[in-house]
Amino acid sequence: MGVIQSTNHLLKTGEKLIIRNGNQSDALSLIKITRSVMEEGEFVISTPEEFIITKEEEEKWIQGFIDNDGKLLLVAEVNNRVIGWLIFQNQPRKKLSHTGEFGITIRNGWRDKGIGRVLIKELLNWAEENPMIKKVGLAVFSTNDRAIHLYKSLGFHEEGRRVQHIKLADNHYVDDLLMYKLVK
Repeated sequence: MGVIQSTNHLLKTGEKLIIRNGNQSDALSLIKITRSVMEEGEFVISTPEEFIITKEEEEKWIQGFIDNDGKLLLVAEVNNRVIGWLIFQNQPRKKLSHTGEFGITIRNGWRDKGIGRVLIKELLNWAEENPMIKKVGLAVFSTNDRAIHLYKSLGFHEEGRRVQHIKLADNHYVDDLLMYKLVK
């Protein structure tokens, strides 16, 4: 796994935020956060009934990040409680292994406090230092204005759009916006 040194940050609220590498002991916390965000349903691809995962499966998934230099799992922690996480995975094929995408999840009640920005900055710092990684990408609902604003403010650019790619309800679709940033 890509490894970072744990870092401390001060949130807008004055609380201390710790960003660190995720590990298997975080499995239950990651499952709970994922389920809670899926129940909100606003900007997630999967539905709660699709997310059926055991602690053991989550631990195995986490181990996959630990065992791969092109992957990164970061957790955000406040008061010894995991409140968000970010994953980055590079492409497995040799000709694409210099690229990868990230996803980010922050528990409701902790958004708009700068946590996402800190997680992404840590990812970008890691990617700049990782000799394998040249391009960091993401996909975001075209209706997620807050996230798009954040990504643009961190230097990401629109690369493409998958038109009506996400079906929210009968006859209601949104585009999937693809964004990237070159780190080298």
